Amino acid sequence: MGRGKIEIKRIENTTNRQVTFCKRRNGLLKKAYELSVLCDAEVALVVFSSRGRLYEYANNRLLRIMILLCR
Repeated sequence: MGRGKIEIKRIENTTNRQVTFCKRRNGLLKKAYELSVLCDAEVALVVFSSRGRLYEYANNRLLRIMILLCR
């Protein structure tokens, strides 16, 4: 039996929202890494939390480009 569908809407409880953000952020970063390795793709991912924290992933070539752009 599969998981049930959830309604996509803002999570009102701040603790639950933060937990969900952390879990989904980690899953998204993992998928970006897997895509870059398995498909030899150029991948960059930038995520800002509601608190303004930056989380990013980029494979080697794109990492150099992102560093140049941020200067």
